[in-house]
Amino acid sequence: MKRVLWYLIAGTRGGLNRAKIIKALSERPFNANQLADELNLDYKTMRHHLDVLVKNKILMVGGDKYGAMYFISDNMEHNMGEFNKIWDTVIQKMKLESAGGI
Repeated sequence: MKRVLWYLIAGTRGGLNRAKIIKALSERPFNANQLADELNLDYKTMRHHLDVLVKNKILMVGGDKYGAMYFISDNMEHNMGEFNKIWDTVIQKMKLESAGGI
């Protein structure tokens, strides 16, 4: 799971958005439209990231079609400590980049 998280968050374009999705869903379930509004992302972009996270067993989906709700998977719940380490690393790197340090 550690390698998958590093790849999906720090190793690919869109990783920051996927991390924000995981953060939001760790607090409460959302459907795709609610998440898009919450994170100020285009709905199609949101659907893409949700599909990637479900495919990699980071998220689970309950319900069908438009109203389907997304949840953190049990496996992801057990790895939230690792996710938080990755999140902290990514945020620190972004701060350095924006300050001109990298």
